[in-house]
Amino acid sequence: MKNPKIIFFDIDNTIYRKYTDTLRPSVGEALAALKQRSILTAIATGRPPVAIPAKVKALIQEAGIDMLVTINGQYIEFQGKTLQHYPMETDKAAAVCDFLAQQNIAYAFVNHAEIAVSEETAWVKDALSRIVSSYQVDAYYYLQHPVYQLLAFYKQEKDTEIDAAVAQMGAKTARWHENAVDILCQEGSKARGIEHAIAKLGIDMKNVMAFGDSFNDVEMMQAVGFGVAMGNGEEAVKALADYVCPSVDEDGVLRALQDLGVI
Repeated sequence: MKNPKIIFFDIDNTIYRKYTDTLRPSVGEALAALKQRSILTAIATGRPPVAIPAKVKALIQEAGIDMLVTINGQYIEFQGKTLQHYPMETDKAAAVCDFLAQQNIAYAFVNHAEIAVSEETAWVKDALSRIVSSYQVDAYYYLQHPVYQLLAFYKQEKDTEIDAAVAQMGAKTARWHENAVDILCQEGSKARGIEHAIAKLGIDMKNVMAFGDSFNDVEMMQAVGFGVAMGNGEEAVKALADYVCPSVDEDGVLRALQDLGVI
């Protein structure tokens, strides 16, 4: 695909190396070249706006990134204004929280502007320290505020059990940390967020390109016109992609756009 109308970029380990806080100059170079070609640029991340890393926030401003699809497609901004949002139903949030509490699993609520946790545990501190500098402790936050997704803190060996249980409540999980998962509505995904948002701009999914690396990028890879998986990505994502580029540490985004003739 040489002429996409819009390109979506995941953040963590796609344009930004999470655990080393590294954003390579080639990313800004790629975005500038896309702007010169009048191709819209966008972020598609599981993070809420409040948890976007400082270096990426600066890039968004400097590069003039047009759209932010955040919280796994649940909260979308276009040119600085809210375009679409999908808060979780209060009854659904309550059901999931009750189940997690029964399992002695700590959980958190994700709003676009803040995160609140049910309790402060070692796993909560470890996982959230990677994405936000502060958070509230309020087990009933969802009763007073919009919640776009939940987080739950447990080891991977419980995935099958928890996945089956939350599916019965109309929800699903996506793991992003050894001790933490996102929990969102069954119908929610980056793909849905992208599809609904670009429809408002008169763009068809066949004219969309996306870059990603992780499990929460699977639906996005399946839905867009052309999916690019990072060389450092999960095998499941690579298997679905139309193209696999070098890793985030090897300027994969820039090199892919050049090799594909987009810039």
